[in-house]
Amino acid sequence: MILEMMAVSLAALAGLGIVTFAALRAWHGWLAFRRWEVERGGLDAGSRIELAALRERLRRLEAIAAGVDL
Repeated sequence: MILEMMAVSLAALAGLGIVTFAALRAWHGWLAFRRWEVERGGLDAGSRIELAALRERLRRLEAIAAGVDL
């Protein structure tokens, strides 16, 4: 019984370690992408406005799909 619980605990710990490692790799990749984006000049004002408008439309569509009145 104790060995089974120990094996399950070790497997859970190993799984948590794998998930944590994958999350950290993704985080570092995202940071590298943002760093690259900033170094190349980022977005101009017009692109940011368009992106904000797209995000607002997406938010409204998601609210409609969920049946929420705005």
